[in-house]
Amino acid sequence: MTGVEGAVVVGVDVGGTFTDIFLFDEASGRYRVAKVPSTPADQAEGFIAGLTLAAGSVSGIGTVVHGTTVATNALLERKGAKTGVITTAGFRDVLEMRRRDRPRTWGLWGQFRPIVERALRLEVPERTLADGTIECPVDEAAVQEAARALLDGGAEALSIFFVNAYANDRNERLAYDAAREVWPNAFVNFSSQIVPEIREFERASTTALNGYVQPVIARYLTGLERKLAEQAFAGQILIVQSNGGVMALDTARRFPIRTALSGPAAGVIAGAYIATEAGYPNIITCDMGGTSFDVSLVIDGASTLHLQTEVDFGLVIRTPMIEIATIGAGGGSIAGVDRGGILQIGPDSAGSDPGPACYGLGNMRPTVTDANLILGRINPDRPLGGRAALDVEAAKTAVQTHVGDPLGLDVMAAAEAVIAVANARMAGAIRLVSIERGHDPRDFAVMPFGGAGALHVGALVREVGLARALIPRFPGVTSALGCVIADMRHDFVQTINRGLDDLDEAELNATMGDQARRGLELLSRSGVAFAARQVQFEFDMLYVGQTHTVAVPLEAGFDPNDIPLGRDDLVTAFEAAYRRAYGRLLKGIGMRVLNLRVAVIGRRPRFDLSALADAATASPAEAHLGSRPVWAGGQWHDCAIYDRLSLRPGSRLAGPALLEQDDTTIYVDPGMTAEVDRLGNLLVMEGEEG
Repeated sequence: MTGVEGAVVVGVDVGGTFTDIFLFDEASGRYRVAKVPSTPADQAEGFIAGLTLAAGSVSGIGTVVHGTTVATNALLERKGAKTGVITTAGFRDVLEMRRRDRPRTWGLWGQFRPIVERALRLEVPERTLADGTIECPVDEAAVQEAARALLDGGAEALSIFFVNAYANDRNERLAYDAAREVWPNAFVNFSSQIVPEIREFERASTTALNGYVQPVIARYLTGLERKLAEQAFAGQILIVQSNGGVMALDTARRFPIRTALSGPAAGVIAGAYIATEAGYPNIITCDMGGTSFDVSLVIDGASTLHLQTEVDFGLVIRTPMIEIATIGAGGGSIAGVDRGGILQIGPDSAGSDPGPACYGLGNMRPTVTDANLILGRINPDRPLGGRAALDVEAAKTAVQTHVGDPLGLDVMAAAEAVIAVANARMAGAIRLVSIERGHDPRDFAVMPFGGAGALHVGALVREVGLARALIPRFPGVTSALGCVIADMRHDFVQTINRGLDDLDEAELNATMGDQARRGLELLSRSGVAFAARQVQFEFDMLYVGQTHTVAVPLEAGFDPNDIPLGRDDLVTAFEAAYRRAYGRLLKGIGMRVLNLRVAVIGRRPRFDLSALADAATASPAEAHLGSRPVWAGGQWHDCAIYDRLSLRPGSRLAGPALLEQDDTTIYVDPGMTAEVDRLGNLLVMEGEEG
């Protein structure tokens, strides 16, 4: 597809090893996928290379939707900007004190280095009380003096955090205006703008982290815009948020912390959509790329949102995020034997450069990909991302040297041991989000995707006891497809912190309406065409005396401008939510409203997945490409090979089998059956009869 025309939308997911592209022409229904090596030194280079490969001409693209790992990597690697903090006198060490938790819960030692060093955390006179009363107006001259001192100390970004600013943001806004007069760039944040919510540490942490990644994200997005413009791109760029929605570039520059984990979030959105359309609304998504294995639970077609996450110890982000459990078990994860003689996988990864040993680019340590290659599950002449043929002997040398020899195993047994340990780690991550939270895995299908996930499908089904596996049409670019599918979403929060009897109903409804209008205005300014717009309201509520809250959603379509919300409505909604969570109510105890949450969603046009399988017309016999030996269970098996994308719906295959396509390879274990459904997905089930 060259010189594409029409309403062309492209999803781009930049991972640690590969950059994935999904191009869709809404006018013609045509699509194109591409997978190219990522370029860690400058992610924009791989981005442009992938777009060019998929579209031929970047100038014909209307919208690019981008899932990025720039913010996540900056946090994990501690490579953000030097950031200064101005805070209320007496609250300089909030970031360091945290919640008095420890890196090792049961240990007596451990250390934590806050993202902002103490010398760059300065105090100024001001004080706002918890009820919003300003006891001490902010000293604006002191704010400017502190800002100059932080600039002299090398700070590039500034975060302002005042205690109780969620109740009244006047002092913070005055401080912001004063600081902007002396600060030389736009990287100035204040907490009531980022997260106007009770609990000082979480608000301080999120604000400081927003400032920490803001210059990094701004430089990346500016460079990306420039390079796209050089390619005559005149369309729109949208960024995937960690809540699974998308936002415009200007919003991403102001709130870059919302892009943390955006790539994996796009994969969950795609997984939920695909599985629901296929008739399996309860799934566990498993994204196995080059560096990590990301797991998320989808119930009744909806992903699980967490209001808070911890990217690394002490780096707490208080913003809605799709709940994702991540372990270092990707295709490029390095295997080795520790000092205790135990085989370990990850968390270190070979990434895209130098990559696994079989890439021949200088890495001598074995990876999960090397083990799969040795076992015959990867075709050395058909590697992902357009790379040169893989070096099987280099993979064998690495596995034998670093795993086989220390454990006294031959190379085949060593390679199988690497896969067994990787499978066990991945199964543990699945149990974490399912069994350990009271869910029966037999009620769920597993959806493995990413470049490496489908190689491990049988082991995941068997080890966890899942009902079946559902492998999407293009597993290797599922997150990129999620970018195309994702709706635009803006989340708002406002602390109320009042007992139900003290609640001002008129004020509450006015706040709800204001938040909804803010979100709808952002949707209008985005320039994106939506099939529908939706506003969702939710409260954090609790019984008086409790610490933890219960999420209390209002019914879909509720409009405070048409149907004012009353106390009785909140009582009914809270009791229903509390009963669902705990099975009983606490009669005679007062109720409290802590926070109001508003989500404003612009629904994108429905994506017709059936278009992805229109060209699949071959029978299994016609799609058969030959066979090769595959090692499994300590012996060789003659394994049939198929062209996966040509298999027509209804096709059934018995394992062992390999299904090859440009973005991944699917391995169906001996004793399992695979069947192509009406959308081109592959169902993998235990037993030769399914």
